Amino acid sequence: MTTPPTAILFPGQGSQANGMGRRLAEASPDVMHLWKKAEAASGLPLRAIYWESGDENLMAETRSLQPAITVVNLALWFYVCGRFDPVCAAGHSLGEFSALGAAGVLDVDRLIEIVALRGRLMAEADPDHVGTMYAVLRLGLDEVEAVAKDVCDRTGKLVRVANRNTPGQFAVSGHREAVEELVEEVRNRKGKAIPLAVSGAFHTPLMAEASAEFAKELDRQDWHDARFPVYCNVNGEALIEGEKIHAAVRRQMTSSVFWVDTVGNQWNAGVRRWVEFGPKGVLTRMVRPILTACNAPDGAYTTEH
Repeated sequence: MTTPPTAILFPGQGSQANGMGRRLAEASPDVMHLWKKAEAASGLPLRAIYWESGDENLMAETRSLQPAITVVNLALWFYVCGRFDPVCAAGHSLGEFSALGAAGVLDVDRLIEIVALRGRLMAEADPDHVGTMYAVLRLGLDEVEAVAKDVCDRTGKLVRVANRNTPGQFAVSGHREAVEELVEEVRNRKGKAIPLAVSGAFHTPLMAEASAEFAKELDRQDWHDARFPVYCNVNGEALIEGEKIHAAVRRQMTSSVFWVDTVGNQWNAGVRRWVEFGPKGVLTRMVRPILTACNAPDGAYTTEH
């Protein structure tokens, strides 16, 4: 039986689970090495946090979460990669770095160090808590963007759509007062808004200082051409050349995540199977509403986690 053209997906923050990755790490010295590498790079007891604490707030802290999720994603991929011949990869926000590791763009040990730095910089980017994020559901993109523009014009503060997850699910990010005004209007319009457990206004220009510092580290790396195309967050387009991927990833922290475009472009390129490597099936649940909007017929594709 012929395997359909397959995209591999890697989740980011919000996909964590208590005990994630423990069984595989205890069975594989190579995976345990990744956990120890992540602990050394972050200076945090990641195994105690994610295998033993059961503390949801502690597990959601971006400084520890970023290296931990990356280790789990990559461990799952390398455990089964011999059974897959993907035509492309993508990762959502933080998950993009797992996709880069799977595609051979960055050395995995260095990747763990890079992601640990990313987590620290993003955790420290907003010490005064001037920024925040909410998930918004049940309204269309045009309507949410119109509300955001109106709030920005009236307040002089920043709020924008930071993640375009599905045609009816977005994350908005920006100055706290502007985000809260947008949320009030969303609820007035019968939309739903849910606060996200984040430490700042991710994927907006409010991350510019952290992004500039992170870019210095990215610029020190050796960027290899990808073994298969990686669809990048900043525009949803497929890239193979290492330096072009480097340029896209440099912009990622302050750019919106174009996930709808990513999956839609994969469909248009012939992908018919999506497989997620992570603790939960967060991204595969987004595939159906995106492909429904692309007029993809039921039964024409599959998702796995």
